[in-house]
Amino acid sequence: MTTASAPLAAAERHDPMLVLQDVSKRFGQKQAVERLSLTLYAGEVFAFLGPNGAGKTTTMKMSTGLLRSDTGSVWACGHSMHVHGRDAKQYIAYVPDQPFLYDKLTGREFINFARDMYGVPPETGRQRLDTLAERLDMGSFLDQLTESYSHGMKQKVALAAAMIHNPRLVVVDEPIVGLDPRTIRVIKDIFREIAADGGTVFMSTHTLDIAEAVADRIGILNDGRLVALGTLDELKNQATNSGRLEDIFLSVTSGGSVLNSAEKSVRDGTP
Repeated sequence: MTTASAPLAAAERHDPMLVLQDVSKRFGQKQAVERLSLTLYAGEVFAFLGPNGAGKTTTMKMSTGLLRSDTGSVWACGHSMHVHGRDAKQYIAYVPDQPFLYDKLTGREFINFARDMYGVPPETGRQRLDTLAERLDMGSFLDQLTESYSHGMKQKVALAAAMIHNPRLVVVDEPIVGLDPRTIRVIKDIFREIAADGGTVFMSTHTLDIAEAVADRIGILNDGRLVALGTLDELKNQATNSGRLEDIFLSVTSGGSVLNSAEKSVRDGTP
């Protein structure tokens, strides 16, 4: 685990970037996440799948410090989220499925606000924004008030604001909803570039094609518990059906599992 004083840039590929150990979260009578253990590594794009209400968003919010787990521990970017959450958050970006922007700011002003919050030098931020604006095709609306934006426009600005401080752990919930095919391709490229640079992308999606195309590993959550984990090939090899991701997903979310014995031990906390 990276110490609090060690620069994150020194992390090697495959070092732990996010560690969830035996975490649980309950809301009233609803057990949203139950004894979940999961490690994400530097240099990977991880796709998190599951039906509605499976606990994906709750897990992501615990990973970013927006929610505190009832049990267990969360380590992000070498820091305990429970003890040194502020230190961890300087390396994290979170993009929710419903991006929130300030209506009376332009897209550029909102991104610059995020830049200043993270202490990014203005000139560095300007150069990064210029690149992002070109890649995400934001030039035609970046200086308009965000109250006039479509969902896709908001999604682009929220993603650019999240990327402005060059985060090492990008947590993004349903990243492609409302986006056109060209932008989807650009976002997939950006995610792969983050991983190639030693960062980590933690992506929740209902779009199985995106998971197949981009993810290094896939985890499937059902009723708050991890029921499948591995590369696409590993999941296919462990499956008893046709091996298509759609069939694997439907099988494990209907009571099956393709976790191997070692992964079950990690998930359940047993030796």
